[in-house]
Amino acid sequence: MAQYSRIEVVTVMQKTGLVPLFYDSDIDTCKHVLKACYNGGARLMEFTARGDFAHEIFGALNKYALKELPGMILGVGSVTDAASASLFMALGANFIVTPVFREDIAVVCNRRKVLWSPGCGSLSEIAKAEELGCELVKLFPGGIYGPNFIKAIKGPQPWTSIMPTGGVSPTKENLKGWFEAGATCVGIGSKLISKDENGAYDFKAIELLSKEAIAIIKELKS
Repeated sequence: MAQYSRIEVVTVMQKTGLVPLFYDSDIDTCKHVLKACYNGGARLMEFTARGDFAHEIFGALNKYALKELPGMILGVGSVTDAASASLFMALGANFIVTPVFREDIAVVCNRRKVLWSPGCGSLSEIAKAEELGCELVKLFPGGIYGPNFIKAIKGPQPWTSIMPTGGVSPTKENLKGWFEAGATCVGIGSKLISKDENGAYDFKAIELLSKEAIAIIKELKS
């Protein structure tokens, strides 16, 4: 069961402005990456469930977070059907992120009062998602739409909260474009949690990059 309400989750998203995205099939690697992000100040992570037995990895990772990382909020992304959403919520997912807009996922998440963030690419999709109780929509792929899309949406709908994902990097120039356009937070994957030329993760670099990104976002939001 989720440990955080959807309002608590979206509040942390608004406060920190950063949602790291990550998946690996090795639980120890996942723990190290999660700890690096946590040490860097991140208080959310979207576990992008894209591999076989991903639910087993997530369950173990969430138990680790609950025991060792107080205040760390784990959610699951790349969810494409209601059954998968229900499975991950049973394992304690605090939010569900989808690449597309799906009403069946909205229903099961709302039933448990768990935040769901659907991938939307039009004002009509965004409006429909909000009619179904969505607190925060995901703009995906963000790099295709760009910051001007958010700025345009915020014109007729200033109440809409948007999280661009895909095409976001932890540089001041890139982050400035998104937040000045009106983004509530950003989702960053490989640009934040990347491998070196030998295919290994540099956990210290991930920690420092997370810290720098959060500091930049805080400055942009002030």
